Amino acid sequence: MMLTRRTALATAGALALARPLRAQSGAQPLRFVVNVGLQNLDPISSPSFVTRNFAYLVFDTLVAMDGKGEYRPQMLQGWEISSDRLTWTFRLRPSLAFHDGSPVTAEDCVASLKRWGGRDSIGRRLMAATAELTATDERTFVLKLARPFGGVLEALGKPSVHVPFIMPARIANGTPPAQQVREILGSGPFVFQRESWVPGEKALFTRNARYLPRDEPADGLAGGKIAKVERVEMLTLSDPGLRVAALQTGEVDYLEYAPVDYLPRLRNSRAFTIAQAGGQAALMYAASLNHYLPPFNNVLVRRAVQQVLDRNEVLAGVGFAPPLGEPDCTSLFMCGAPYSSTEGSDLIAQPSIDRAKELLRQAGYNNERVVLLHPADSPLLNPFGLVMIDRMKRAGFNLDVQASDWATIAQRWVQRAPLDQGGWNIVPVVYTGFDMSNPLANLGVGYNCTDNQPWGYCDDKLTPVIAAFEAESDPAKRRELAGQLQKLAFEAATFPIAGQYRSPAVWRSELRGVIDFGFPVIWNIEKPSR
Repeated sequence: MMLTRRTALATAGALALARPLRAQSGAQPLRFVVNVGLQNLDPISSPSFVTRNFAYLVFDTLVAMDGKGEYRPQMLQGWEISSDRLTWTFRLRPSLAFHDGSPVTAEDCVASLKRWGGRDSIGRRLMAATAELTATDERTFVLKLARPFGGVLEALGKPSVHVPFIMPARIANGTPPAQQVREILGSGPFVFQRESWVPGEKALFTRNARYLPRDEPADGLAGGKIAKVERVEMLTLSDPGLRVAALQTGEVDYLEYAPVDYLPRLRNSRAFTIAQAGGQAALMYAASLNHYLPPFNNVLVRRAVQQVLDRNEVLAGVGFAPPLGEPDCTSLFMCGAPYSSTEGSDLIAQPSIDRAKELLRQAGYNNERVVLLHPADSPLLNPFGLVMIDRMKRAGFNLDVQASDWATIAQRWVQRAPLDQGGWNIVPVVYTGFDMSNPLANLGVGYNCTDNQPWGYCDDKLTPVIAAFEAESDPAKRRELAGQLQKLAFEAATFPIAGQYRSPAVWRSELRGVIDFGFPVIWNIEKPSR
């Protein structure tokens, strides 16, 4: 693609802050562009993917998911499980250190897990099933369960929002889960240079010389996290065209999400590689509903939203044609994932605006205002939101569309307030299969009766089935229970889904060692000198 003078100048301006950093070092930094601006640095208080991306550079995890979806030790040397599976003894690898040189201890792990357990859906359930979580020496801690919990490793190795990253005990103990930590101190492969951070625009990281990677090769989020570049820059370019222009000129190396309109052009060039990861690494559009405020405290109105979300129209409107998009997928737990199911899918298989109108009539909906927060700066969410807005209006919803940047919306999204005080009713969102594929993490099941998020809900029918799933260890029985949970979630319209598709990430083919995992994995990447 030929760059116009205007585009070239705009690209240069957008990257001007980053260029002086290159001059300070002989090696060129690896630059990757994230979907939205980085505003919140705390992966526990923030539900945003950009914060998760940030955190994987800075922090590390006890357990990690590999490329096959299996859970492997990461910071841990290993674990022992009692015969009744109620006592888990974990031991850290030796010589792990935080970025300031202080040792990582079992006490840090206990404090971090407890803070995470006060925020995350799986974490809350694991902590509720825990009788005792204690450090027994500098490198050993013990989890004693009060009742069976079949997904301990799935919880500790949860790969996406919210990830149980490990931070110093003094920070974890001193900060409530919903409040942002003031100090960012991890033990991961890169060190965050806070003094260079421009919120919403760029963040700089340098290689952590103290990091001790595992001996195994890098595999998904597991294995040896070797930082093969000295410097990394996380950038935001709001204009989709500028993102592609910067990639083509070599100003940036990796786009978390490439603009869909440009994918055919990029795919036809050997200079660029398009992500291929599917299954759990795929993404799912959905509508986050505020169950605490009218009208979505009425199940019939929620079902009307479910009928509005035509997966074919949503994916076509965004540009995700097959095979990138999968409009036929009707599984709440993602198609191609371990708990994929068709149970209850007849409720959403043939969405209809006429049916949505009838449900609103049955609900007694009387043109009440519905506040929709529209993330206008997100190339993924903006077009989805436009389709959703159009179809909801056609169904008869009285929408008050409030467009803003995602960082601002994310702050409102996690707050409970009346509509006249900044409250909201509905937000178009996107989640990865890593979040959606496990029923205890799934936004339509895992938050049932937890009362820890504004989009929470409490359905009495879900509660006993979730409890049975929590306690079950047999994979076949868990899949059967997952099917029951999906059917109940569709009936209650807890989290209406709107279409599955593969991540449109793209990177320059000259990069070596890129791990195609569904979101940016920055370690193991080598960038050739120019």
